[in-house]
This record gives sequence, C-alpha cells and structure tokens, in this order.
Amino acid sequence: MDTYSFLRELADSWVLLALTCFFIGTIVWSFRPGSRKTHEDTADIPFRNETIPTPPEQEDGK
Repeated sequence: MDTYSFLRELADSWVLLALTCFFIGTIVWSFRPGSRKTHEDTADIPFRNETIPTPPEQEDGK
C-alpha cells in the first residue's frame, strides 16, 4: 500500500471520527450550564467604555 492510499483511508475513518468528536465536544462545552456568565461577560465588552469620545470637530479647539 502506498503512502497516499494509507493516508486517504486514515483520513476517511479515524481522523473523521476524531474531528467529529472534537466538534461535538466543543458544542457541548460552549452550551454547558455554567458558561452563561462567561458568555454574557464577553458579549458586554464593547459596552464597557464609560467615557464618550470627543467629536472630531471639537478636538481642534475651534
């Protein structure tokens, strides 16, 4: 058996199974019951700026 055939059979069977298990594990990990606070905290990052930026026309001192 040449290298290409071996790698093709490996990718079609075991690597596909491993990647499928990894994908399902990632989905289960992200939707686990204790992750809600982490996801809400991450989603609020853009709104943490407490100061309003100065409009461009007022920066020149005009």
